Amino acid sequence: MQVPINQEIQEYEEHIFFGLSLRQLFFSGLAIGASLSIYFGLRNVLGTETVSWLCIVGALPFGAMGFLKYNGMSAEQFAMAWIRSELLLPKKLRFESENALYAALKESINNQYAPVTPKKKKRKKGEKSHAQKPKQHTEKR
Repeated sequence: MQVPINQEIQEYEEHIFFGLSLRQLFFSGLAIGASLSIYFGLRNVLGTETVSWLCIVGALPFGAMGFLKYNGMSAEQFAMAWIRSELLLPKKLRFESENALYAALKESINNQYAPVTPKKKKRKKGEKSHAQKPKQHTEKR
């Protein structure tokens, strides 16, 4: 006797009826209900072939919701992700990087590359300024 074991424990689904999980059984019931309502609602108005195609088209979304997964998400999870991304969250996302090293060293970087202004010498009492000093002539021999 062999017992199949899933590689990933999260992929396990309990089968309830005819090898269908509860969600597959629920959506199969919805698909059958949709196709029956389309058939009995439109069989007197449209031809048999047209009504049969409408039954298939009406049941298809419910069958897809029960059996298909998109990026590992069920139909409800995908619908919530789509509503969140398209309606609730903003369309434009701004990215502003934060450089932690620059923030830590910002003060020392600004001091290092600050423009250097010449310091004025303090004049002693009674000393004339550079412009007021007489020029000294030196002779070359």
